[in-house]
This record gives sequence, structure tokens and C-alpha cells, in this order.
Amino acid sequence: MIPGLGGRGMNPAKVKQMMKQMGINITEIDDVEQVIIRTASKDIVFNDANVSIMNAQGVDTYQIVGTPEEMARELQIPDEDVSLVAEQTGVSQDKARQALKDANGDLAEAILALSS
Repeated sequence: MIPGLGGRGMNPAKVKQMMKQMGINITEIDDVEQVIIRTASKDIVFNDANVSIMNAQGVDTYQIVGTPEEMARELQIPDEDVSLVAEQTGVSQDKARQALKDANGDLAEAILALSS
């Protein structure tokens, strides 16, 4: 939003013209089905997203409008890691997998926890 323009009944065509003069271009992305923002611990999912791109002086800024839904991400433990921990500690694959989950996938921490 441009300061001083919101809520004053400005003509949308006038606003668009002023933005063009300032080198700002906004385009909508059609047919967006889903937007996912993925972090290490969770996904933020927009299933009803409207996405626009604002280009100002050669820099693109994406704007997402919609209802976010947070989803916890399950830690993926590779089978090779489970086998390594099981071999090193002499425990079952199930115990090794659980130790890796408890250690957030850290091999050394899982081995130490099972060895003590």
C-alpha cells in the first residue's frame, strides 16, 4: 500500500498511473492452486491463495492473500541411518528409529543416548 492513498477514495486508475510513474508494476498469477511455505519444523499451506507479484526497480515481491494452515512436518529418518545406529548400539531397528526421532535425526546423539 502506498502511504496516503488508502481509504481516501482514490480512483484506481489514478493509483495505477502513479505506480507506473514510480516504476512499480503489479501482476496477478492466475490459477494458483496452492502455496506452501516450508520451514524446518512446519509447512504453512495456503489452499485458497491469491498471489500477486509487485516489481519495483527490478525487484520482485510476492504477495500471498489467503487463509494459512500450519502443518507440523514429520522428521524423515533414512533407513541407512537407522541401520547404522542399530549396528553401532546393538538395538533393534525400531529402537534405533525412535532414538533418531528423539534426537531430531542426529546420529551421534542417538548413538550416545542408546549407549548410556
